[in-house]
Amino acid sequence: MPREIQFISDLHISLEKTEITKRFLSYLEQIAPRAEAVYILGDLFDAWIGDDDPTPPNGKIRTQLKKLTLSGTQVYLQQGNRDFLLGQRFCDETGVTLLEDYAVIDLFGCPTLLTHGDLLCSDDIPYQQFRQRSHTPEWQQNVLSKPLLLRLLAARWYRLRSHFHKRGKTQEIMDVNQQTVIETMQAHGVLRLIHGHTHRPAIHDFEVGGQKAQRFVLHDWKKNLAKALCWTEQGHRYETI
Repeated sequence: MPREIQFISDLHISLEKTEITKRFLSYLEQIAPRAEAVYILGDLFDAWIGDDDPTPPNGKIRTQLKKLTLSGTQVYLQQGNRDFLLGQRFCDETGVTLLEDYAVIDLFGCPTLLTHGDLLCSDDIPYQQFRQRSHTPEWQQNVLSKPLLLRLLAARWYRLRSHFHKRGKTQEIMDVNQQTVIETMQAHGVLRLIHGHTHRPAIHDFEVGGQKAQRFVLHDWKKNLAKALCWTEQGHRYETI
């Protein structure tokens, strides 16, 4: 069997999104096992309030991820803007490896930069300010020290606030800034970038320092459509789950 690397992002799994949960469990059972590695590039969950949260379907997700990693498939995870509180306990329980906000991998001979994508949306200044504040150890420790019930209520409020926050923004502000993309790729010495976050799946061709470059935007998962970016030595393809 040829080597295969798979990439997914933006599933936004939650108690209410049962169809997406079913699709992900099916993916872990039927498609992911043939991959040498699976990269989940953020927002696996719609909200994550701490590794101690037993709310369904968290238990099923943990169990199936553990089964996959025990079978030999390596699973790597980047935090998104919705699940940035995912921590080491979750990784220990699932066998998943947590990646930094930016990670460069050798994808069949081509250095490739992986990121969730929210850092590239530099025009959204209020969000970037919140992100910087919420990623400090002090802020996270303060949140995680609260009782579980209070964190559950806060997560619901945050999702509602985020919904109305987006309605007041233009699509351009919520998309990546192309100059930020170029500068980030130059800083990491790559000509290929894979990310999610924007929910605008596409392949963008452009130039970085006079050289041809590509940016792959992953599909966000919906109840009636989900796709994984699959890569082999022969190239890439999208597979519908």
